[in-house]
Amino acid sequence: MSASGGSRAIIAAFLANLGIALAKFIAWALSGSASMLAEAIHSVADSGNQLLLMFGGRKAQRQADREHPFGYGRERYVSAFVVSIILFSVGGVFAIYEGVDKLRHPHELDPVWWWLPIVVLLVAIVLESVSLRTAVKESNLVREKGQSWASFVRRAKAPELPVVLLEDTGALTGLAFALLGVGLTVITGNPLFDALGTVMIGLLLVAIAIVLGIETKSLLVGEGANPADYDRIVDAVNEGPEVEKIIHMKTLYLGPDELMVAAKIALSADKPLREVADDIDEIEARIRAALPIARVIYIEPDVYRPAIDPQPSTDVFVLKSSD
Repeated sequence: MSASGGSRAIIAAFLANLGIALAKFIAWALSGSASMLAEAIHSVADSGNQLLLMFGGRKAQRQADREHPFGYGRERYVSAFVVSIILFSVGGVFAIYEGVDKLRHPHELDPVWWWLPIVVLLVAIVLESVSLRTAVKESNLVREKGQSWASFVRRAKAPELPVVLLEDTGALTGLAFALLGVGLTVITGNPLFDALGTVMIGLLLVAIAIVLGIETKSLLVGEGANPADYDRIVDAVNEGPEVEKIIHMKTLYLGPDELMVAAKIALSADKPLREVADDIDEIEARIRAALPIARVIYIEPDVYRPAIDPQPSTDVFVLKSSD
């Protein structure tokens, strides 16, 4: 994902949520609708989330230093994980609490301002649709051909677009719940529908937060290259005549746009050191040509000895490195 593409989607979502939150608070204050209060808090949480994503993206651009020799790329994952916590705690839990409270103590809509929540919700649906359209457009620039949206959210290494996609989709669904609850309350005069809409909004936010939390946790723990990219690296290594065998190889995402490749390869036992160094340089060049995000590469040359080289679980890659 390009940084500019993710930033456009985040800014569009931030501006939409900020304006929507203000309108929802006004509608809640005048009408007394519990669904409007839940949706207002939802929009405030989303606005804060977008600020966190922008903040994380800016911090991730810092150069590597002695304390963080592989850079700060994972700051974007941290921001996305915090976003999932905010969605759960601020948005979801509050909406459920407010809905349950209104179920126990029903509160009728103001007879003068009953129409205002409906107008605000309709305008919010339009604005959220524009924000979602921007996120979809930017996602399509990096989504693989034929890849489903569920797979894109699960497999994307850059967290910003999946987060915005889930937030905007959840926002539109929540607005539909709120519109249904308020509409039924206006039609029937029964405030319980408004309260039920609030509970549904809260459950939706909790579900989205759980999905976000699971996916970003996996990225924080550390994910390797997907099978297609892994195969590209293997093919690039084996493409030249110098490699007898890949003894073992490991990959790790240092950030959304930076992959580390560490491999032990078998070379001819009688090669002089100068030729070994040249071979490793050639292998690194092929890997980067096949997969440009493989920016940190460690290659350890060795002699293949099947009896004592069975796929060790850990290795120190010190003989040759390039960044």
